[in-house]
Amino acid sequence: MTDQIRLLICEDSDDDAVLIATVLRRAGLSVQLERADTALAMTEALRLRSPDIIVSDYNMPGFSAEDALQLLRDSDLDIPFIIVSGRVGEESAVALMRAGAHDFILKGQMARLVPAVRRELRQAQVRRERRESEAALRTSEQRFRLFAENTPDVMFRYRLSPSAEVEYFSRAASTVLGYSPQELCGDPANVYSRVAPVDRPSFEASWRSPGPEPLVVRWLRRDGTEAWTEQRAVGIRDEQGRIVAVEGILRDVTERVLSEAQRDQLQQQLRQAERLESLGRLAGGIAHDFNNLLAVVLGHTDLALAQLPDDSPSRPNLDSVRQLASRGAALTRQLLVFGRQEPLRPETLNVNDVVADTERVLRGAVGEDVEFVTVLASGLRQVTIDHSELERLLLNLVVNARRAMPHGGRLTIGTSKAESQSPDTGRPEMIRLRITDTGIGMTQSVARHAFDPFFTTDPATGTGLGLSAAYGVVKSAGGEISLSSRPGVGTVVCIDLPAAEPVAAAITPPEHPPAGGNGETVLVVEDDDDVRDMVALMLRRSGYRVIETPSPAQGAAIARALKPPVDVLLSDVIMPGMSGIDLAAQVREVLPAVPVLLMSGYTADALPGDAVLPSDTSLIRKPFTMSALLRSLDELLVRRPDF
Repeated sequence: MTDQIRLLICEDSDDDAVLIATVLRRAGLSVQLERADTALAMTEALRLRSPDIIVSDYNMPGFSAEDALQLLRDSDLDIPFIIVSGRVGEESAVALMRAGAHDFILKGQMARLVPAVRRELRQAQVRRERRESEAALRTSEQRFRLFAENTPDVMFRYRLSPSAEVEYFSRAASTVLGYSPQELCGDPANVYSRVAPVDRPSFEASWRSPGPEPLVVRWLRRDGTEAWTEQRAVGIRDEQGRIVAVEGILRDVTERVLSEAQRDQLQQQLRQAERLESLGRLAGGIAHDFNNLLAVVLGHTDLALAQLPDDSPSRPNLDSVRQLASRGAALTRQLLVFGRQEPLRPETLNVNDVVADTERVLRGAVGEDVEFVTVLASGLRQVTIDHSELERLLLNLVVNARRAMPHGGRLTIGTSKAESQSPDTGRPEMIRLRITDTGIGMTQSVARHAFDPFFTTDPATGTGLGLSAAYGVVKSAGGEISLSSRPGVGTVVCIDLPAAEPVAAAITPPEHPPAGGNGETVLVVEDDDDVRDMVALMLRRSGYRVIETPSPAQGAAIARALKPPVDVLLSDVIMPGMSGIDLAAQVREVLPAVPVLLMSGYTADALPGDAVLPSDTSLIRKPFTMSALLRSLDELLVRRPDF
């Protein structure tokens, strides 16, 4: 040892103290000597200059080795204490060793002093290093426990050998997993049983042989909610490389998982909405082409009927064709209703008539395994609502009800007068539309969100827009919509619409057939050859002069160049290169007062509605009859039949 040793000698003889120091120095020890021969001197030395080793005489006047040992114990210092004495009894030596002395050396055996000092100094160093290591370990453990008990992540330890046991779960388990650490520790089944069954096999495998990749699992909380955690675990191995324990953390990723699920659901709903929009546009395009075909069929049927005598045997057949063409027109209108391609046109109508008119389509929507029943009350007042929106509302509610009855059931549509209100409420009479199904029903928590946009219990097939759209339609008409449901029993949707004010029936003169033309010039612009030929034939047979063209640009040129000018412009709405509205605007630049009759079977994105048509402009919807066409022209030309 080369470091200087602080030596405290409890000795009343200076010569003996110097002798002891000399022996140690001759052995190569660097000694800093201090002598104390009283309790006070030793107390001061321990307090101010803590020695590395103490060598004490056994018996000194007024201060004994027992007194020195007691002072050392009272100081709580770990300092080697060696007694060097000329003579002492065996019993006294044993008592001193029991009291804390580390060695006992007779003055006649001073050769033992140096090895004893070296030994005790080494052991004191070992004890000091052990105490420092233990203190550092305690500090580290305290810091780890402080971190483990306050981190939001759940920390755990699972022992595999010699027997499987969950040894530790941090306090965060109560917050994240919904169970206290005490409930999770011990038998591994305490943990496995709280993991969702679908994730349990992979979770158990990760605890037997953890890998570096994170594992996301779902937990079933005590309160019935779910938690998602991301696990990162490492295996603790023994000297043979076998995994004897698993340690790791469980991070709460519930919010992230739910956000990703919601985002995926919204993306799916967006894709479904886009598909519906595309399907709606496709339906509108089909309706346009179909209405052109029906217009030709219906027009030529009218022309044929006009040339047949009343007793012709062919008339019933042509009447059947005409009737079927009208039914086909109703079906194409349903396509437009489905595709939301019809402009809003609130009108006063009878709810029973709408239900009856759409019953064929509704029956097709529910399928053969669902009993479809209508219970319509008589004598109901009319309501004011867009006809197409009411049909769409019915279709949405029927489709929802059908989806709630995957194995069949009973669907009932009923109408009635709503329960009467107190006279002082000022509320108008309400007409009730009631849709009842015997499906799976809804819980109260689900029913509370039934009218929320994009809320659906079946993301695979539902958009979550049916009931919210119905809510908007009813509210815009001044009505109320409500829903009641019971799981396993079914659902009832009630729609109350305000009754329209009764209007006195106007006395209308009997309708006479239109008078037809008197040589007026009609410019017909229609890109469909069959429709254009049919319309031109109708007009020529009715006394009009017809100029026809498939091109809007050519029609505008004809209107500018023709002398005398045209009397009426009859144009399709949607045509390649130019719409009928734009064509009418160009023609009116040279003929400001020319009447315009637009015809179309599909007006989405081209004609917002009848109310915004320019003056001296009317719209006739395909397919139309010959009488309807001639009557529209009569009204534009301000020609009325004489009564």
